[in-house]
Amino acid sequence: MASKNKYTGLKKTGIILLLLLIGFTIYVIISNRNTQHMTTRQKLLKAVYPVMMWFTKTSGINSTTLSNSTISPVVSVYTLTAIGNDGTTIALTAFRGKKIMLVNTASDCGYTEQYEALEKLYRENKDRLIILGFPANDFKEQEKGTDDRIAVFCKSNFDISFPIIQKSKVVKGQGQNEIFQWLTDKNKNGWNEQAPTWNFCKYLVNENGRLTHFFAPSVAPMDNEILSAIKGP
Repeated sequence: MASKNKYTGLKKTGIILLLLLIGFTIYVIISNRNTQHMTTRQKLLKAVYPVMMWFTKTSGINSTTLSNSTISPVVSVYTLTAIGNDGTTIALTAFRGKKIMLVNTASDCGYTEQYEALEKLYRENKDRLIILGFPANDFKEQEKGTDDRIAVFCKSNFDISFPIIQKSKVVKGQGQNEIFQWLTDKNKNGWNEQAPTWNFCKYLVNENGRLTHFFAPSVAPMDNEILSAIKGP
């Protein structure tokens, strides 16, 4: 009798697990009904993104925010340029009078779904904001694609219209992108030494070229902290 009850219990557990698996599979399919050029891993990460964000926010993981309202840069950010994904030169001086958000991105990360919110943020505030995406393979090799593949991925899955920069290195060290050198060196930006801790860190420069904020990855693009920083003075 005991072994029969044990077998019945295991059978029920197996059925429950099977139903959960089927339900999760259906959820993943529905979540990715409009995606293109995504790997299985990317589709899974997209599906679990809401849960991951809830967990990281409630546990305080990757949620750091830094701000500055008084210290001006030593070196003007407007002297810097970037090379766009399409090979065009982008001079930051062209963005005087607008806030500039600079984000290190990756296509194979748990935070990749933030591309969608970044595009929403850009479209709703493009009169006062420019966003620049900097693909980088610095964290667990989560951006292995070429610039061409990155461009297709961003356009086909998130309809990205803000500039994507050529793939580069954003962490400190030899070969670091010169714009991220400026963002992470207080001898250039005036105060901040915080380098990206993971993909989708966000740096905000105000209309006058002052670095005002650093937002860690779990601070989502449409969070009130970011909206207030963009719409504020």
